[in-house]
Amino acid sequence: MDTAQLIWIIVAIIVVIAVVAVIAALGRKKAAARAEAQREADRRRAGELRETAQAADLQARERDAAALKAQADAEQAQVEAEKLRLQAERHNADAESGHQQAQEHLRQAADLDPDGARDGKADSGRNDTEWQGTGRPDTASADAGAVPEHRDDVRQESGQGVPERGTVSGTDTAAAPRRPDDGRTT
Repeated sequence: MDTAQLIWIIVAIIVVIAVVAVIAALGRKKAAARAEAQREADRRRAGELRETAQAADLQARERDAAALKAQADAEQAQVEAEKLRLQAERHNADAESGHQQAQEHLRQAADLDPDGARDGKADSGRNDTEWQGTGRPDTASADAGAVPEHRDDVRQESGQGVPERGTVSGTDTAAAPRRPDDGRTT
């Protein structure tokens, strides 16, 4: 082997090493570029996931607030219902007191009326001592022959609008007991 061939072999080896080094450097650049692109894609995906998580958290907080509001509304409705129940109880007690007072007035009127029957029945044929707590005298004791007066200006549905016997029309107060000399001229 002569020196010229040896030089050509060394130059060829150096060229091959240079080509391999260039190829390796280009491969590393491409791998680094791919790795950087992957990191950017991962960053974008992580940002999207954060935004999705924030939106889901906001929706969850809105649902929590709506649930708390619904619970507060339900509690408020329960308070209102309790108030209405107590008010109804007071009205029932007032009505019962009014019925008892009316019954007492009717009894006193029957006792004072010289023309009234003395057998415990009032002029209308009703037994005034048989109240059932409904605001109306017991209909079983009513005179079978009595015909109720028809009035167009009074609602007859479920007993509403019908003035209680012994009360002053248009008020909630009981009428004063009638004395034997009321309405007579002497």
